[in-house]
Parts: sequence; structure tokens; C-alpha cells
Amino acid sequence: MRIDSHHHFWHYSASEYGWIDEAKKPLQRNFLPGELKLELDANRIDAVVSVQARQSLDETRALLDFAAEYPWIRGVIGWVPLCDPTVSELLDELIAHSHLRGVRHVVQDEPDDRFMLRPEFVAGISQLASRNLVYDLLVLPHQLPASIELVDCFPEQRFVLDHIAKPPIALGSIDSTWKALFESLAKRANVYCKFSGIITEVRDESWTAETMRPYWEAACESFGASRLMFGTDWPVCTLRGSYSEWTTAVNELSGELSPSEQARFWGQTAIEAYSLA
Repeated sequence: MRIDSHHHFWHYSASEYGWIDEAKKPLQRNFLPGELKLELDANRIDAVVSVQARQSLDETRALLDFAAEYPWIRGVIGWVPLCDPTVSELLDELIAHSHLRGVRHVVQDEPDDRFMLRPEFVAGISQLASRNLVYDLLVLPHQLPASIELVDCFPEQRFVLDHIAKPPIALGSIDSTWKALFESLAKRANVYCKFSGIITEVRDESWTAETMRPYWEAACESFGASRLMFGTDWPVCTLRGSYSEWTTAVNELSGELSPSEQARFWGQTAIEAYSLA
């Protein structure tokens, strides 16, 4: 089974998706299951994990409704107010929908580099493991030190690092600080990683699989196929390339893996990390 472990849906409105600014104008429209299914079929992708794109319980519930309607949506990573003292009650309500497999907060937009270590946020994370929920880490390189500290607080909690922490690919060479912190986080066995969402970090509109190779090699060396999974970040990825262009590039890169490693990367890792049916 081939799984896209990271994509988004939305009914676009400027007020609800303020992060989709004029620089991202092609994203200022609806992106819904029917359109994604065409991409999946064209690229031999069997199933997906849908991920929150705004910090709203309404969106989380809408994603769960989509998952109940479309059997190829195997899991949802939603948003809940982790800092709210009533978060445990909200989680109990939401896990009644069996497709909720984890939660995420858009930490990359928080001005405080140590936001994840605030006591109220840590208290929210403490509610996840007992409910078999993953926490997705959406961070930038400068937030990796706090990510490592958070992970070390919860050795029994599963974490998934999104987009290999968005390294500064536009620099044109591997950033040594990102690489060292990325490798350090990977030493924590309870952390998985998505090879996703990085073509939007390139400097120029033109890129190839070779542009991504240094980051692919870093991800494989650090996490191995057993903790690395495929994702697209559709439709955000379309700012730099189509669904098929990204998938084709990753097909080329992953072709160097053994058959068993390819099976892990393209599906089994996501199934394990998110406890997918």
C-alpha cells in the first residue's frame, strides 16, 4: 500500500486562512477530496492522512467527516487547543471518531521559540499517549532544540516530524546547524519523520530530484526507512510543483532502497506511526 501521509483540504475563505496570502494566491480556492482523488489515482497512491491547515475545531470535525465519507482517507491529524484545561474532554469527544490519529499545532508561526515547553502546552501533550494519539511536530530549524526537549519529556509518546523541519534549501547547500539538530532529534526512537513539504523551500521555480538528494540522504541516514514516510503537502506543494512531479522525484530517489525499505517508506511506516487501519 502506498500512502500520502501529509496533505490538506479546505473550503477557502480569506478570514479563516490568513496564512494563504497574496504570495500564495494559487491556493486561494477550495481544495476538496474529488480533486485529490484524481491525483492519487494518477500516481498509484492508495490512501492518505489528512492534516489540519488552520487552528480550528470546526476544520478538525470537517476532516473527520470527510474521512467517514471517503474510505481512502485512513486518518486525520487535527487541531485541538492543547493549552486549554478542558482539552481532555475535547479529545474524548473527538476520538469517538475512529479516524482521529493525532493532533498538530502550527508551532512554526509561534514567535516564542520555546512555545512547546510552556507548562500548559506540555500538559496538553500529556493527554495524547493514553488515547493512542500522535503529535505532529510542525517546526522550523530554529525550533528544533525545543522540539528535542519536548520529546525527551515524553519517551512513550509518538511524534512525527513534518517536512524534515523545513531546512533552508534556498541557501543552495546543506545548513550544518539544521543537519546537526535534525540528526539529534532522529536519535529519539519515538520520533518518525515525513519526507514532504520541502519543494516550497527551494530558491528557484526549477528543481529536480537531484536538488532534493542531499536532504533525502540526510533523512535516510538519520531516520532510516523504518521511521521515514512519504508525504506531498498537497496542495501547498503546487506552489513549486505538481503532485505528480513531486511523487515522481521521490519515486526516483527511493528507487535506491531495497524492496522491504520501499514498502516501509511508502506505506508501512505511516501505518505503524499512526496506527492506521
